[in-house]
Amino acid sequence: MVLQQQTEAPVWGWADADEEVTVSLGETKATTKAGADGKWLVKIATPAASGTALELIVKGKNEIKFADVLAGEVWVCSGQSNAEWSVAQSANQAEEIKNANYPQIRMIKVGRNPSDKPLDDFKFVPNPAAAKSGWAVASPETAAPMSAIGLFFARKLNQDLSVPVGIISTNWGGTIAEAWTSPEALAADPEWFGPIVERGKVFQAGNPNQPSVLYNSMIKPLLPYAIKGAIWYQGESNVGRAEQYAKLFPAMIADWRKSWGQGDFPFLFVQLAPYSYDKKMDTKQLPELWEAQLKTLTASPNTGMAVTTDIATVNDIHPPNKQDVGARLALWALATTYGKTDLAYSGPLYESSAVEDNKIRIKFKHAAGIKFNESKPGQHFTIAGEDMKFVPATATIDGETVVVTATEVAKPVAVRFGWTDTSEPNLFNGAGLPASPFRTDTFPLVTAGKK
Repeated sequence: MVLQQQTEAPVWGWADADEEVTVSLGETKATTKAGADGKWLVKIATPAASGTALELIVKGKNEIKFADVLAGEVWVCSGQSNAEWSVAQSANQAEEIKNANYPQIRMIKVGRNPSDKPLDDFKFVPNPAAAKSGWAVASPETAAPMSAIGLFFARKLNQDLSVPVGIISTNWGGTIAEAWTSPEALAADPEWFGPIVERGKVFQAGNPNQPSVLYNSMIKPLLPYAIKGAIWYQGESNVGRAEQYAKLFPAMIADWRKSWGQGDFPFLFVQLAPYSYDKKMDTKQLPELWEAQLKTLTASPNTGMAVTTDIATVNDIHPPNKQDVGARLALWALATTYGKTDLAYSGPLYESSAVEDNKIRIKFKHAAGIKFNESKPGQHFTIAGEDMKFVPATATIDGETVVVTATEVAKPVAVRFGWTDTSEPNLFNGAGLPASPFRTDTFPLVTAGKK
């Protein structure tokens, strides 16, 4: 396994009532007594990250030994199918599996088990090549079923920081964000989440898409394992309720942070890839989900967002290029968590707009070297007047800003960029990172009121 380095790491378990339990990690020891219910917990100081294997020993009336324990960086990898998507299902899978010799990267996968009550324990999913242990060392034998974004994120951190990385993979395809959120967090905002709670009064065994059932079984049992942060890829199953997601997603992040009790730990997420959610029409629902994610980046402290509009497969909700997804999440971690200040880690993000006669000037953050990728057709900008009718626009780069205009709109009031479900915009910064879709207006949403 990997324990979070240089912290007081909780170690816990079960014993007889009042049984004395001693936990040792190398030369460090901590002792406690189990409570009347048999539960016990100690915190043990962990050393700085290194490749030196330690032994973790838990001793009471019996003794349990955990060999090959490394101190390093521990991250939770969660969400729906694009978080769960395996290395074997990803691009260039044969080479990735063949070359997956990463002895300092370990991953454990939490088993699926929706529950209407909070659980204290979980069953791990055995890796076929390491079936006796929940934690598997990344190797050509074990890599195939591992979370692709988890492994590629860990690989980038391991390569750039030279530290062991542990990934707790807890994800389930096709699941809704409210399933990963605690009952207390959902109950705290009846205006926005009341309909969610109402829909789940009657628990359906085996159904993951009910409020809190995955928080209860796939997050709660992890607490309070010491972690550095979390990466998240989810939202496809909430696209039809994008307005609500703008409230739900930051509430879930705050909920996890409160549950872990480790402060505002880094929470890095993937902005969904373009995809045709309705083959018959462009619903405009996905752009509203993109906006909800962009708002979360601003509203929730210590968050990061990897934009993926340029590495999509619009007819496949599961883009195979998970290498760039993991690497872009890692860029946010390296820059904002690990202090690599000279690193470009985000594409252009909308900051402000100003009307200049018949034009609108757009200002961005992370805009150094901003440019259009001429190999991609179209500019993906539209512009509207007070009638709220958007028409295709011409966009011109001026320094680190973009000036947008259209002959049909003499008095513009709003600009949108990449505002279709299948839009693959061509605006990048000098580091080759894509711009997030955005809108400057506050016109009514197509998902407004959908809860």
